[in-house]
Amino acid sequence: METQRETVYILGIETSCDETAVSVVSNGQKVLSNVVSSQTDVHSLYGGVVPEIASREHSKLLPPLVSKAVDEAGLNMNDINAIAVTQGPGLVGPLLVGVSFAKSLAYSLKIPLIPVNHIKAHLYANFILADDDKDSNLPSFPLIALIVSGGHTNLYYLYDHDNWKLLGRSRDDASGESFDKIARALDLGYPGGPAVEKEAQKGQPNVDFPKPKLENEYDFSFSGLKSAVLNYLNRKKMKGEQYSSSDICASFQQVVVDSLVEKTISAARDNQVDTIVLAGGVSANGQLRANFKETTAGEGINLFLPRLEYCTDNAAMIAALGYHNYRRGWIASLDLNAVPNLSP
Repeated sequence: METQRETVYILGIETSCDETAVSVVSNGQKVLSNVVSSQTDVHSLYGGVVPEIASREHSKLLPPLVSKAVDEAGLNMNDINAIAVTQGPGLVGPLLVGVSFAKSLAYSLKIPLIPVNHIKAHLYANFILADDDKDSNLPSFPLIALIVSGGHTNLYYLYDHDNWKLLGRSRDDASGESFDKIARALDLGYPGGPAVEKEAQKGQPNVDFPKPKLENEYDFSFSGLKSAVLNYLNRKKMKGEQYSSSDICASFQQVVVDSLVEKTISAARDNQVDTIVLAGGVSANGQLRANFKETTAGEGINLFLPRLEYCTDNAAMIAALGYHNYRRGWIASLDLNAVPNLSP
């Protein structure tokens, strides 16, 4: 494997859920193309992702998206140094489509195949340079990372690129999952995160929902909060009382945001770390971003937030982490398999 090239082009493939995404990234930082095909309209009919449908869509979309990504990057397939692909975690069918396609592509081009952990890759959205290449202010180690998505809410201490320590995680529902469930209960549509945030902007956080308390101060729990919201709704409906969906969303969102911010700040304080990095789909939430900006400014902590286009699932983050794996020689054989419950 040649690792001393001045420029290394990684083609990333992401199919862990319902986004078909392909990207070309140079040296792990410069995005040359980032193509995403959303299946939201297809799955919104069912109120959530249908794995079989997602798999068929990935199979159909990947070949033209790969060609488009390489063309937009101004390259040809022979310029690509390695193929990075999401191995897991995620839905097994969609993952298998991406892994199988990546293996075939790597074999045909005779280039390395790089396995990537989807959850860890979210963090690397913060290591992508701005489009004009002038923003060289990238995170430095050590740092505290909060990765919040539909399936995970994890808090890490990172010593460097290779050494991660899990400080806390959700013991039940992930934060993004709880947003989806509340949106479904209020008939706000899919995806739930943006729908709840939009509704919350019209309301006030005047409903007293409980903030979970756990033995591990860095762990999270949103199942009890979700149940409290559902019970509140059921009581109102049984009694024939009026309620405000906007106030419910604002109150629910406030508890989630407070929990995420407080625990992350505490982790930084306790570990004497002055850098915090957010990542994952929930990091696009406007109130979460605003509260983190305000709190870290008061604490003298450096905050890094991914640009909105890199918060949700995308292949640029896969290629960015793939570059670091490539440099370390983390190359997969062609018997690579998808791992839906791959540990972060």
